[in-house]
Amino acid sequence: MAQNEVRQRATGAVLVNALLRWESILTIVLSIVLFLAFPFPFPWWQPFFWLIGGAIAEGALLVTALSDPEAAAQAIAREFEAKFDLRAVKSAVSRERLERAVEYRRSMMKLVGQSSGAMRVQLQETVNDVSDWIAHMYNLALHVDGFESNRLVDEDRRAVPQQLEKVKVRLAREADAAVRQDLQEQMDKLQLQLTNLNATANSVKRAEIQLDSTLSSLGTIYAQMSRLGTKDVDSSRAQRLRLEIQDEVAGLQDTIEAMNEVQAQSLQLS
Repeated sequence: MAQNEVRQRATGAVLVNALLRWESILTIVLSIVLFLAFPFPFPWWQPFFWLIGGAIAEGALLVTALSDPEAAAQAIAREFEAKFDLRAVKSAVSRERLERAVEYRRSMMKLVGQSSGAMRVQLQETVNDVSDWIAHMYNLALHVDGFESNRLVDEDRRAVPQQLEKVKVRLAREADAAVRQDLQEQMDKLQLQLTNLNATANSVKRAEIQLDSTLSSLGTIYAQMSRLGTKDVDSSRAQRLRLEIQDEVAGLQDTIEAMNEVQAQSLQLS
C-alpha cells in the first residue's frame, strides 16, 4: 500500500532528524572527546565505557524521537505530500481537486494531534484510510492526463467516424460478394474501434465526475471526524466512517481498472 511506503520513509526521516538534533550531535561529540581525552578517569574505568555510555544515551534519544507521535505525524505528512507531487498532474481542474483533498487531510491530521488515547488511535486509522483514498485520486488524475494528452486517441476519435461512413457508402454500392465481405469485416472493426474510443472518452468523463464526488465525500468525512466524540471511539458510528472511506477507495480502484481495460482494448484495435 502507498501508505505503508510513506510510513517507512517517514520513519527514516524521523531517525535522520533525530540524529541531526543538537542533543544527538552533542552526545556523539562528547563521547568521543571523553574517550580520547579522559580514557582512565578512575582506576577501574575502561576507555570504551565512554563509547558504551554514549551509545546508550544516543539510543535513548532515538527511541524518544520514534515514540513522539507529533514528530511521526509531521514526518508522515511531509513524506505523503512529497510522494504525490501535484505538479505532475497536468490538468488544472484535477490538480485543484487534489490540492483541496490534501488540505482536508492536513485538517484531519490536526484533529489527530488534538486528540489522545483511543480517540487518537481511531482518528489516525481513519486518516490512514484517507491517505489511500487520496493516492487513488492521484492515480485517477494521472489516468485522465494520459487520455487528454494522447494525440493518437484524439485523432482516431475524429477520423474513425469518417472512415466508417465511407465504408458504409462503399458497401451499399458494391455488388461483388467477396469485396462486400471484406468491406463488412472492415466496417465491423471500425465500429468496434469507435465503440472502444467512445467508451474510453466516457470513462474519462466518469473519472472527472468521480473526482468531484470524492472531494465532496472527503468534506463530509472531515465534518464527521470533527463531530466524533470520545464516546464514539468504539461505536458503530466510527466504524461506519472507516467503511465509507474503504468503499470510496474501492470505487476509485474500479474506475481506474475500467479505464485501463478500455484503453488497452483501444490500443489493441489501433
